[in-house]
Amino acid sequence: MDTTIDQDAIERPRGLAALPIRQIAMLGIGAAALIAIVVASVMWARTPDYKVLFANLGDKDGGAVVAQLSQMNVPYKFAEGGGAILVPGNLVHDVRLKLASQGLPKGGLVGFELMENQRFGVTQFQERLNFQRGLEGELSRSIQSLPVVQAARVHLALPTQNGFLREQQKASASVLLNLHPGRILDRAQVAGIVHLVASSIPDMSPKQVSVIDQTGTLLSSNGESPAAGLDANQLNYIRQVETGHIQRILSILEPIYGRDNIRAQVSADIDFTQSEQTAELYKPNQGGEQAAVRSMQTVEAKDPADKSASGIPGALSNQPPAAAAAPANGPAQTLQTAGAAGAGAAGRREAVTNYEVDKTVRVTRAGSGVVKRLSAAVVVNHRKATATNGKVSFTALPAPEIENVNALVREAIGFSKDRGDSINVVNAPFSLEEAPKAVELPLWKQPDVIDMAREGARYLGLLVLAAIVIFAAIRPSVKALANRPTAVRISETVRNDLALPPPGPGIGPGGAPALEGTVLPALPSPQRDDVIKMAKDNPAAVANIVRAWVNKEE
Repeated sequence: MDTTIDQDAIERPRGLAALPIRQIAMLGIGAAALIAIVVASVMWARTPDYKVLFANLGDKDGGAVVAQLSQMNVPYKFAEGGGAILVPGNLVHDVRLKLASQGLPKGGLVGFELMENQRFGVTQFQERLNFQRGLEGELSRSIQSLPVVQAARVHLALPTQNGFLREQQKASASVLLNLHPGRILDRAQVAGIVHLVASSIPDMSPKQVSVIDQTGTLLSSNGESPAAGLDANQLNYIRQVETGHIQRILSILEPIYGRDNIRAQVSADIDFTQSEQTAELYKPNQGGEQAAVRSMQTVEAKDPADKSASGIPGALSNQPPAAAAAPANGPAQTLQTAGAAGAGAAGRREAVTNYEVDKTVRVTRAGSGVVKRLSAAVVVNHRKATATNGKVSFTALPAPEIENVNALVREAIGFSKDRGDSINVVNAPFSLEEAPKAVELPLWKQPDVIDMAREGARYLGLLVLAAIVIFAAIRPSVKALANRPTAVRISETVRNDLALPPPGPGIGPGGAPALEGTVLPALPSPQRDDVIKMAKDNPAAVANIVRAWVNKEE
């Protein structure tokens, strides 16, 4: 008896009509979600990375920049709080150059371009005012070009020039600087700003320029020492002197004891007093030194009533007078001839000679920044020794060696006992702590890794979401569609073997309905073989089972 199922009798439903409505709905929702994920991934990948174009712009400059970006069709957005304008990262430099060519942003400052828009009929006062505003703006832009300066404002006081020179007033300027956080200006940079402003104004002295920072601290000085304390230049000079002496000590001791075994400090007492002294010294003529004659005066007087010869006639009365012996210092003496002296004749002669007296004019000006006293303190570490077993020990230096160190330090700093210098050399063990090792950030804390992880997590999340949609919604529906039960028509041979009524309308034998067109669910091969075997062994039981199925469906 042939009980095989006719394969030609198998009929499979086609299309989605064979699936339940619930599975069809799940399949549609899953497909729509998968398409949305793919579109979101593409859009997310094509979204540009926005970077800062300009920050901390004024309302006027910000509006001008935004209007220009709209005309250039450049996408932009504002940072949180509106403190910056963001554009795509690949367009930042190009957009900045294009905006700079149009003079944007102006930064709230106007320069000499203000003179280009002069209206007809402008007064002389307005012209001077516009020129001063333009000059202030140009100076502010020049100062802002320094990397340390964030913003700058320049105020000029330009007096009106007139023909009276005695009434001319000096021009002056004030500069307000807003520095970047954590930045400072050194003395050279402040002096450069002062000279930049002073050189831009005719007849302006650098002493007439004042520079202050955003905290109100005066950065410039007019060259005069303050009434109390030392100015910055003097403090800097003291620091240089002390540093120079410290370097001398270290350079002579470090080759002997090592770089980490010497510590030195020097304190310098500098005298910045400036004094000027003028003295006039008179030195009289002493001894047989020759003297310069300044003036000489001689007076001779005779009695005119006595005209007779006087004296004893002879050779003695006719001799010439002796040479004058007037001293350099002393009263004038009466000069008499030999004949007159001998005869007692009346007559008088006076001679006055004035000599130059030595005069010395000395001007003494004491120098500024003279070292009055030096104090040096030097600490030398104990000598380090390593034993054969690797153990490290420290021993104190002997007294003679400390004396040698003291002598070296004396010579290095130019020790002067008359000046009151002092030196103290101490030998002591150093408490050296190991320098903390540079802490390396873990891999998961490094900024580059964090950014990479964020980008990866973004796409990984989309991938996981797509996998959930596929395996939770689409795959069950597709699997149900592939494994849909196939209707199997019972062949004529099996019907006879199962003792079923013949096909046809009506009721079969035993009150059972006709099974023409009756279908059975498709079974796997092992179960199908069991059913066929059971139908062969007990066809009556199988017929009763089929009959019960039919009755249940009805």
